[in-house]
Amino acid sequence: MRKGVKVVIVSGVFAVMVSGAGYGAYNVLSALNESSGGGPQGAAQVKTGPPSAGEVKEATGKFFAAWEKGDAATAASYTNNADAAGQLLGAYGSGAHITGVHITPGAPSGDTVPFSVKATVSYEGKSKPLAYNSRLTVVRGVTTGRALVDWQPSLVHPDLQKGDTLVTGEAKAPPIEAVDRNGAVLTKDRYPSLGPILDALREKYGDTAGGTPGIELSVQRADANTPGKTLLTLVEGKPGKLHTTLSATVQAAAERAVQNYAESSVVAVKPSTGEVLAVANHRRDEFNAAFEGRLAPGSTMKIISAATLIDNGITTMNGPAPCPPTATWQSQTFHNLQGLVPNDGATLANSFMRSCNTAFVKYADEVKVDSLTREAEDRFGLGQDNWKTGIVSFDGSVPASGGPDTAANMIGQGQVQMSPLNMASVTATAITGTFRQPYLVSPDLDHRELATAKGLSASTVAQLRAMMRLTATQGTAAHVMAGLSGDIGAKTGSAEVDGQAKSNSWFTGYRGDIAAAAMTQEGGHGGDAAGPIVAAVLRTGS
Repeated sequence: MRKGVKVVIVSGVFAVMVSGAGYGAYNVLSALNESSGGGPQGAAQVKTGPPSAGEVKEATGKFFAAWEKGDAATAASYTNNADAAGQLLGAYGSGAHITGVHITPGAPSGDTVPFSVKATVSYEGKSKPLAYNSRLTVVRGVTTGRALVDWQPSLVHPDLQKGDTLVTGEAKAPPIEAVDRNGAVLTKDRYPSLGPILDALREKYGDTAGGTPGIELSVQRADANTPGKTLLTLVEGKPGKLHTTLSATVQAAAERAVQNYAESSVVAVKPSTGEVLAVANHRRDEFNAAFEGRLAPGSTMKIISAATLIDNGITTMNGPAPCPPTATWQSQTFHNLQGLVPNDGATLANSFMRSCNTAFVKYADEVKVDSLTREAEDRFGLGQDNWKTGIVSFDGSVPASGGPDTAANMIGQGQVQMSPLNMASVTATAITGTFRQPYLVSPDLDHRELATAKGLSASTVAQLRAMMRLTATQGTAAHVMAGLSGDIGAKTGSAEVDGQAKSNSWFTGYRGDIAAAAMTQEGGHGGDAAGPIVAAVLRTGS
């Protein structure tokens, strides 16, 4: 329990009770404060349309002045959600212990005003300066016509979201010194995309890693499964050492690779053990999509689909898998990628390495509704919500879907959902025959039980490895994997998403005892964005 801590609740409950909440949301407290807020009353004088430049300046000026003075009620009256604003602004000083606030507005851009905040955080005789940048937007209240600050918790601090709390006091968990598999220290400064992951590890293992808590200003999330974020440390705690499975070398390569493509994520694992060697994200938000993403994996799913066809005796890598121009399943017509030459005499290996959709769709007639699901769950360890990686992760989902989704699932569309972690694990299982649940922290540390599955036969493994090698050397992944020596294999994928101009790019591959998978939202074909990311990681070797 924190000592002397008061909690700031960022609440939006009142707003959703009010008709028309949102852009012009208005509440009773705003109405009561309207006369003191300087706005004229009377239906005849209610203004409409966007606020003028003068109104934007006046509204922000009054809001900033009241905030600086610590007059939460008055500042809240200049917003379109005075109830929520009043709670957070009132506790900004009393609960978060932030004083001496000085706000400097920047040049407005229409109805949006950037600003900088300088203040002091003081707690139990310790003080430190606080500085950050934020922005707000001025809107017109639909009922009053007043120019009002559009209330968002993020304007108080950019790391605040709805329902979050601001806390200054003894840290919830002691700090950690996370180290890689060889003892190298892993920090947010050196490996930026590890920031949220290190926060999650601290929250889960800080109390058991042997450290002592310090005093800090932090964001505590509304969702208990989402780690908080330290904004300012007043007194350093003593960190406890936490050993991870990460490799500083592979992590560095992953960090550099994702920086080349927006909205990208990658995971690398060690197939012989299941240890996670790297996890990196390059996203506008701080969501760990590498572990928690839930997106259709496109044709990388054909690894599981090919295993399903082989294990159910439907065909083999050298058996038939014709590749017509189109294939229709229950009134839905499926196409191949543009430019793919049809081949009625294709084998499964040929259709796999060229990523022919229609070859897999044509076999939907011979696959039971739950065959793909059983393969994914029983042999690849997916979709049972029992992975315990050390932090929050998604286990993949391959539901037993009837209708057109039976065929769509075979090519990684339909209702199938995966993360890069899931697909890296799929590749690891495909090339070893053994499902080893990925993990970031050794289960010996907290005695958690890892998920199990029966894996694949030696014959199926041999065929999957051969098809993935063909794909990496002669098929759709050849240009990306060129120059990589040794035992290699890969599978490309692209997944169409409603409302997106470009498909999501997926790629998974292996080299020796390292398997990696990447996803780039709206990255195009598998080899366009996700492919180069995986290849960069595989170049580090194992």
